[in-house]
Amino acid sequence: MPTTMTPARADGVTPRLRIAVDAGGCRECDGNASLLVIRAGYGLAEEPPAVLHETSGGRWAMVENNAPITVLHSLAPPDGTTRYVDQMTDGAPADVRVRYFSWRVALTGRYDVLHLHWPEFLVRARRRRTRVAKRLAMRVLLWRTRWARIPIVRTTHNVTPHESGTAAERRLVRAVDRATTAFIHLNGTTAAPAPGLETVIAHGHYRDRFAAHPRSDRVPGRILYFGIIRPRKNVEHLIDVFLARERPGCRLRIVGSPTPELAERIAARIAGHDDVSARLAFVDDDELVAEVTAASLVVLPYSEMHNSGAALVALSLDRPVLVPRSPANDELAREVGPGWVLPFDGTLDDADLTAALAAAGAFGDDDRPALGGRDWDEVGRRHRDVYRAALDRVRGGSR
Repeated sequence: MPTTMTPARADGVTPRLRIAVDAGGCRECDGNASLLVIRAGYGLAEEPPAVLHETSGGRWAMVENNAPITVLHSLAPPDGTTRYVDQMTDGAPADVRVRYFSWRVALTGRYDVLHLHWPEFLVRARRRRTRVAKRLAMRVLLWRTRWARIPIVRTTHNVTPHESGTAAERRLVRAVDRATTAFIHLNGTTAAPAPGLETVIAHGHYRDRFAAHPRSDRVPGRILYFGIIRPRKNVEHLIDVFLARERPGCRLRIVGSPTPELAERIAARIAGHDDVSARLAFVDDDELVAEVTAASLVVLPYSEMHNSGAALVALSLDRPVLVPRSPANDELAREVGPGWVLPFDGTLDDADLTAALAAAGAFGDDDRPALGGRDWDEVGRRHRDVYRAALDRVRGGSR
């Protein structure tokens, strides 16, 4: 049965088509409209079952509204340890296909959406020649996404990069932001760096991810720092605050991967102190769960914090966290319930640590923070909705 094909044209002009499309299947056709909607008995107010999008050479191809979406993430594949990529992979609905980043795939592969995370990392390298090559590749990638109408979706993990880059890097990241169709914020306090669609999708919890790993018994008075160790994390300052006075019954544990210089300084600081110990290495999930659940309090003494996967790990394992006060952390505290997110102002001091230890002691083994709405299936569905909205915007010509 023939199907009327109506061009989505603002001027109301209907171009002549050389080949029609019937309701029984898809055919290619030539035309000069930017978007054609297949109307097979659907009213104007109803969602069309499919749209035709222009491809190269003036050709057209049908894309159904419920067709699978292939998403290229600027992330390495899962490696068996818990990383953000696991949420993007395991939480993806059946109609979202995930691909992982390489420059070859980005520049020549087939995908519908480019999802960027920490774009500055894509153009960093130790050698100048490699940096220049990556910057050129990024320019080509931006050109490709615009020419092929591939929307860019960006998750704003940080307000600004943790390590500031060169002026050339900052210019390129700004170009990425201008080319971005949709921004995903992990909390409601983030401002988009450029105009575009915006939505908030909370960082998923890790309860299901860690359920199969053995838990330790909680040790009263045991304080833990875990995660990457860098100067901005203020781990040395945490050690100094802890050791500033006697703390009977308390222990400080440091777990994480530092730079070689920081490893030497931390080892020197804790030498001769039996109440401070360290595991200065990246640990697998079994060891991570054992370390976190053995603690009564997790301390993240950062200079500033906007989003923290480490805080979500601690909360997922039912341990309170002491964190720097920020709008994002205040929002998280309201969400998870009283006493789980303990803020400190300015620089961590003895009073902050002492009060947090006392507050942490009030929780029992059956107490859990409220993490509803952060399960990976829900996170995946909401990402899928953003991908479809970005595709509609770009291929509908409103980008």
